[in-house]
Parts: sequence; structure tokens; C-alpha cells
Amino acid sequence: MKYTTHLKEIVMLIKELVSIPSPTGNTNKVIEFCAQYLKGLNIEMKRNHKGGLLITIPGKNNEKHRMLTAHVDTLGAMVKEIKPNGRLKLSMIGGFRWNAVEGEYCTIETETGHTYSGTILMKQTSVHVYKDAGEAKRNDENIEVRIDEKTTNAEETRMLGINVGDFVSFDPRVQLTASGFIKSRHLDDKASTAILLRIIKWIQEEGIELPYTTHFLISNNEEIGYGGNSNIPTETVEYVAVDMGAIGEGQSSDEYTVSICAKDSSGPYHYGLRKHFVNLARENKIDYRVDIYPYYGSDASAAIKAGHDIVHGLIGPGIESSHAFERTHESSLMNTEKLLIAYIQSPLVI
Repeated sequence: MKYTTHLKEIVMLIKELVSIPSPTGNTNKVIEFCAQYLKGLNIEMKRNHKGGLLITIPGKNNEKHRMLTAHVDTLGAMVKEIKPNGRLKLSMIGGFRWNAVEGEYCTIETETGHTYSGTILMKQTSVHVYKDAGEAKRNDENIEVRIDEKTTNAEETRMLGINVGDFVSFDPRVQLTASGFIKSRHLDDKASTAILLRIIKWIQEEGIELPYTTHFLISNNEEIGYGGNSNIPTETVEYVAVDMGAIGEGQSSDEYTVSICAKDSSGPYHYGLRKHFVNLARENKIDYRVDIYPYYGSDASAAIKAGHDIVHGLIGPGIESSHAFERTHESSLMNTEKLLIAYIQSPLVI
């Protein structure tokens, strides 16, 4: 059956996903959203002990399996300390730099589920007070959260129910432009998650029979390195992480094509599987780029490090300004979707 892209639905699904706070360690709401999206499709779903969502679709061949994963956990922070002035010192969750969130609106979620808004600022923000406002280091000591409540000391902040260990999430500021761009935090990796969810829905609604039993893992610990390194069925032969292509100077990835990773900081991805992706892209007239990401790791590389005997690959939409003010284009989503559809219906490489 010829596949017709569901681009508009994928874009709106991305908008919904990025709007659900889900820093690593606090992902239950977004995982539940994914489960609800697939509810009623007569599909096998279960939660692993880590809290991720595992979906299994039987195929013609049940002796050898495929597995694809995308992650919904995002960058974020935790309250490290309540300062004497009532503001909050943060501890990072995930690999970002403080300058990437300076000036950002945020949400503090207490242990009871109550939320407060705030702004992430340098304590030396006011140029009328601090001579070094522009030169001061953006680091743990100087970054703080200004809470949008009347609090001037640590005790007043604690009276709000805010404590050390509370999660802090960043405002996504999602925007969809008339020119086809999606601007938002957390496109890493909710853009890929939206694509996988829509493909799963298509398979079930159209009654597509896959050549191999295929598992889809919506991972929730990728940003700290171990979201998809377990719960891999022993029959799994190929394991593909669907995650962002990193864009920048010296990179071949862009916002309009699907990125196929040849190597990241963990080392090369499986050469045969990489060539298979390239051949599928050429055969199906899919715009693609092959790239190397120098400071990057994925759930697929985590699975390899965990000792699984699998063939591993990595593809995904190109994301500009990763781990900061991210952006991609509809054409990148569409090319990624098309390559994934071709892949799940193709022969294994081994």
C-alpha cells in the first residue's frame, strides 16, 4: 500500500508533545499521553520498570525482530538549593549550557504536583547594578530562578512547598511558521516521537503486515544515557534510534532532509545498516544527508555499550541549535517519515 504522509498531524502532535513538561526523571505525563494516543488501536503496549512505553507489532517473521526507539525525556533541571534571598539554585538535567536557558521562563513542580512559574536569570542581570553583567560567567553559582511569587527569603520559598529535588522544566515557546518551520525547545526528541507514533497508528489503521515483528520503544531516560539499553527482546537483530541530526559548522545535516548518522562520539554505527538507509533513500527519492556527530550519543549506542548483540543505526530529522532554541522544517519531518516507512517494510541487512 502506498503511504501518504500525515505531515499536518505530525506537526500538531509535536506541538502537543513539546507542551507537556517532561525533564528526564519526571516523564509520566508525556508517556501517558503517548499511550492515550495509541489507545483503541488493538495494539500490544506495556510500561517497562523505567517508565518507558514498549509497543510490539507482530510481523510475518517472528524469529528475527526489529526495534525502533525515540525518546520523550528532555533537558531540564532540579532545585539544588533555596538561596537566602528566596531564589533557587539549579542542578542541570542533561547536557546543555547555562547560556542556552538564560532568560527562559520555567515551571517549578513541587512534590505534591503544585506548579509555580519563574524565570531563569543571572544574579548579575541588572546593568544598572552590576558592572560585570555582560562578562560574569554563566555557571551554577551565578544562574538562579526568580519565582513569580512574593518571596524574599528561603523560609518564604519553603512555605510555598518548594524543596530541594523539585523538577524545573523550560518553556518550549513552540511556534509554527507559515514557511513550514517548527520552532521549539525539546524537538530533541519529540519530533521523532511524533513521527513514530503516527507511523504506528498508520500500521494499525491500515492493517499493514510488517515483514518482521517490530518493537517501538518510547524511551524516557535518553538524555542521561540509558533510556533504551534494556528491555530489548532477545530476538532483536536490528535496533534503530530515531533521533535528531545535529546541525552546525562542518556538518552536512540540514533542516530539510533526513540525517543518517555514520558515527558519533561512541564510534561508527553499523556500516551495512547505514548503507541500507542510503539505498532506501535513493530508491524512494528521499532527500538525505550522511553525517558525523562529534559530541553525541543515542539509545542505540547505549544498547551496544550494554552488551546487546545487535546491528545498530541512527536516523532522524535535522534539528538546528540542538539543546537550545531548536528548529526544524516540515520537509525534514516528511523525509524522515518516508525513510522509516521504507525501512520497516524492507529486508534485514543480516
